[in-house]
This record gives sequence, C-alpha cells and structure tokens, in this order.
Amino acid sequence: MSEVEYRQSRFSVPAGAADVLLVRHGESAPARPDRPFPLVGGQGDPELAPQGREHAERVAQRLAGAGLDAIYVTTLRRTVQTAAPLAARLGLTPQVEPDLREVHLGEWEGGLFRQKVAANDPLVHRMHAEQRWDVIPGAESAEALNTRVRGAIERLALAHPDQRIAVFTHGGVIGQVMALATGSRPLAFLGADNGSISRIVVTADRWIVRGFNDAAHLGADFAAEAAALS
Repeated sequence: MSEVEYRQSRFSVPAGAADVLLVRHGESAPARPDRPFPLVGGQGDPELAPQGREHAERVAQRLAGAGLDAIYVTTLRRTVQTAAPLAARLGLTPQVEPDLREVHLGEWEGGLFRQKVAANDPLVHRMHAEQRWDVIPGAESAEALNTRVRGAIERLALAHPDQRIAVFTHGGVIGQVMALATGSRPLAFLGADNGSISRIVVTADRWIVRGFNDAAHLGADFAAEAAALS
C-alpha cells in the first residue's frame, strides 16, 4: 500500500473574493516653483511626463492578458492617462472611484511636497517619525484616509466578486491599502514605484496581500536596480 502524501498547494483565490491589482500611475510632470500644478478638488493634478507615458504602455503590455473584468481610475488625470493604453487594448471604459485619489497634502499641494522632500524639510522627518501625514499643515488625517480607502476597497470588492480588476491609483493610497491589509505602521509601504503593480485579494473577512511593487515590466533600469540588490 502506498504512503499517503500531502503536497504543498499553490494559492487560489477564494470563492466570492475580488482580485484587485493596484497600479501606481506613471511618472508625472516635474514640480516647478514658478509653475504650481493645477488643482482638482484642492489636490495637485499634473499630467504624465514622457517617462510616465512609457510606463503606461508597459503596464498595458503587462496586463493585456491578465483577464481583467474592470478598470478603475481616480479623479486625477495621471491615473486616467496611465490607464488609457490598457483600456484601449481591452475595450473597457474606466470607471472613477473618487475615494482612491491621492492623500491630501494640505498646504503642500501643487508640487510643494516634492520641493519640501528635496529640501529635507524637518516636517518630512516628523511625518515619518510620527507615521502620519497631517503634521503637514492642513493635510489629511490618518483617520480620514483610513475611512475613505477602506470604504472604497470594500465597495469595489462587493461589486466584483469572483473577478479581477485593475485600479489605477496613487503611491500614498497603495501604501495605505497595504498597511490596512497587514496591520503595519501606516507609512511602512510608502514608495511604490511609478507604474508598479501591487495585488490584494479581498474576501468578506480579510484582505490577502499577494504582491507589492512589482516593476518587472518597466525595463532595464528596474532590472539593473534589482540586480544591484541581489
């Protein structure tokens, strides 16, 4: 009589779950002190830089065969522009999910946040030390961010059981989703690369992280960086 064996099994998406691919928008236009970004709903709304349009094309190539049932974007045009090549390939019309727009940066909107980071502003250090955005004057609180991001992901999951969707969103939001899914420090996952893909599977009672910051499709620069770290 043969011995009973129990092999390790591969992950499979649970029945009724939503498979959510979180795509960070491509690189946006550089901030310039003399030309603040236009604002939409009080938030900076730069268009994609040429590099960002290349990111968008590479995302489209990567996800064209991913079996997507829907595409979502935010109210900010960098996500719309990043999603456009994929939407055209698949014949899908992106839907807007306003609550997955970027973290509101208060008085540092319009490109000023990038300038403050480059200048090593003390408030940037405090933001990381205290793990909250609202050390920046007028910026969004952790509680408000948690509420809107959690609500948006739960709504999308309810709308797409047993489906895979791509959500084109922002670095701060991706970081918040990962923090909510893992129970990590709030800013632990801050810094997803432009054009990268992260993945969560959302069931009725848990969020399962399946990937973070996958940038394999973005070309030689990312491959060289990965090799340098190996």
